[in-house]
Amino acid sequence: MERTDIRPFGFRDKLGYMFGDFGNDFTFIFASSYLMVFYTKVLGIDAAMVGVLFLVARCVDAFTDVGMGRIADSAKENPKGRFRVWILRMCGPVAISSFLMYQSALANASMTIKIVYMFVTYLLWGSIFYTSINIPYGSMASVISEKSKDRQSLSVYRSLGSTFAGVAISVAAPLFIYQTDASGNQIVVGSRFTLVAGVFSILAVICYLLCYFLVTERVIIRQANGTSSQKRASIAKTLGQVFSNRALLAMLLISILSLCATIMMQSISTYLFADYFKNTKALSVNNLLGLPAAIILAAVAGKMVEKVGRKELTSGGCVVAAILFFVLYFMRLDNVWVYIVLNFIASIGGMYLFNMTVWAMITDVIDDKEVQTSQRDDGTIYGVYSFARKVGQALAGGLGGFALSAIGYDSLAAAQTDGVRQGIYALSTLFPAVIYTAVSVVFIVMYPLSKRRVEENTRELQARRNRR
Repeated sequence: MERTDIRPFGFRDKLGYMFGDFGNDFTFIFASSYLMVFYTKVLGIDAAMVGVLFLVARCVDAFTDVGMGRIADSAKENPKGRFRVWILRMCGPVAISSFLMYQSALANASMTIKIVYMFVTYLLWGSIFYTSINIPYGSMASVISEKSKDRQSLSVYRSLGSTFAGVAISVAAPLFIYQTDASGNQIVVGSRFTLVAGVFSILAVICYLLCYFLVTERVIIRQANGTSSQKRASIAKTLGQVFSNRALLAMLLISILSLCATIMMQSISTYLFADYFKNTKALSVNNLLGLPAAIILAAVAGKMVEKVGRKELTSGGCVVAAILFFVLYFMRLDNVWVYIVLNFIASIGGMYLFNMTVWAMITDVIDDKEVQTSQRDDGTIYGVYSFARKVGQALAGGLGGFALSAIGYDSLAAAQTDGVRQGIYALSTLFPAVIYTAVSVVFIVMYPLSKRRVEENTRELQARRNRR
């Protein structure tokens, strides 16, 4: 049930939840964008060894993501919040471990020391500390409010936090990390790398603390005996219930497919603008459009979801994206600005709209599972979803390279053949068209949580909690 003895849900909660993902991404997006650069160009570690590290980390994540979800679900009610308290506990370890990954002073150490240090610090940061704050943070959305429209607002503001962090990092980091040598080459400065990592770690802690102090947990799950603690089923039984949930399985497939489309477009965009359109300045314009897209959707997404529903709106957006990407493919545009406009509209319907609704859809899945099994597993379900996203990111991360190799891209050639250029254009348009078509089909055929079903689940859970 939702507590009535504390302040009602409002802008303070939305702002606080936004700062939570802002804090997450000061370390996560920085690592995603620049950690490989640091390992290879500052520490001189072979890229293949870094790939082994990421593979090992994903294997460890299979246990830590689900394990942390289980720990959070099993925790007793705390005056500071069952999930919220982990943000206070772990913000320091996350920031410190992130800073420790970027120590340029190790550049002259032996390769053995550097590799061991790389494995220890990365696993501590990503698989232990980041997991221990990100899983409770994501799970917390379902206990800040039990109202669907409030959860949609939290999903929107979380997406805004990620967008703002991405823009801040993509603009600020290159200005400090690189310097131009006498020949005009861009050189990585190791000591500056460490300094930037330290600043981002401090900013992450500040954002986490803002999240902790601004957000309030309101929903308490009371059982039939009147207590707020659950008698936990075995982890095998819980995971069996989770993986038999049709809504969750559909969301896992949808997210992996969406990540494939997003990461492919991001991987190929540089080649598209440099080799096909031969206009890299337009690439900067294209990349900056993510911020206005997020702001536009933040203003309208909540009202649109309230009117038509998350499944209906997001699947409709994917249909529009698929159609527009097919149009782009068959038009074979030479005008880069027309391409940017149509690609922007298609991306709003696909990638950006999905990012605005996905986190609220996970809370819908959590509610649906409770209705079916009478067991609440916020952390476990979010942990499974988080791990699936990491697997999807790892698998999709190699798609760009394999695809370029398949079409015959020659990295040493000053200019690509016309066949390769057309192949790059097809990867940028036909591939996402096919993927978003598949996402639309999964939404329509497999994902059961329509607007009506979500509203029924909300009423059922409210009725159950009022009886306890």
